[in-house]
Amino acid sequence: MMTSNGPSGSKPIDHLDQAVIDGQSGYSKPFLNLYDLTVYRGTAPLLWGCPPAVSRTLYDTEVGARHMDIGVGSGYLLHHARFPVAQPRITLVDLNPNSLAHTAHRLRRYEVATVRANVLEPLPVPKESHDSVGMSYLLHCVPGSLREKGIALAHAAAVVRPGGVVFGTTVLTGGVPVSRSARRALRMLNKRGAFHNEDDHLEDLRAQLDQHFDRHDLTVRGCVGIFRGWTPS
Repeated sequence: MMTSNGPSGSKPIDHLDQAVIDGQSGYSKPFLNLYDLTVYRGTAPLLWGCPPAVSRTLYDTEVGARHMDIGVGSGYLLHHARFPVAQPRITLVDLNPNSLAHTAHRLRRYEVATVRANVLEPLPVPKESHDSVGMSYLLHCVPGSLREKGIALAHAAAVVRPGGVVFGTTVLTGGVPVSRSARRALRMLNKRGAFHNEDDHLEDLRAQLDQHFDRHDLTVRGCVGIFRGWTPS
């Protein structure tokens, strides 16, 4: 397993904006042990209206032999994914060292590299080096509006080969149906700094996909935007 903290000249990890740090700071070792149950059996289907089968199908359909995951959580989706080859090469990118260590250990049957990096900065990996990039339930944790943090999609696209795909999910608050209980939970999560999606609108996500990809697909399940973007062949 390889590990990297980013290239020389990149923004030092220790000097990131506090909002960026707050968005990932809750991923402690005890929480990661409960993450699958909390997110994929809890908040995703019960509050956001998006059952885990939706995310698992997305991964089974889109993961490539050389795959990068940004914002890895507990590695639940990668652990269950059906890769197109028996031994995929996987790059894990996250700010939180607990998530990187937890997921790398869970995927130890594969060839795994870990990179501690900020998705709002260019990623410290070679350009066009991956077949696919997954960004599941990531963007709503990143500070700023989608017009600002949409740059993360550009950074992901830069490391995908021509014709490769960037895909993922994010919880939205505008242009999608949000239940009363979901709205209460979102207010609390935004107040705590765990989420930053008070102004995340479906049409802003669509505009970012238009800007950064040759073509894209965007659907909605509950209040979750499910997206795929392909780089020019």
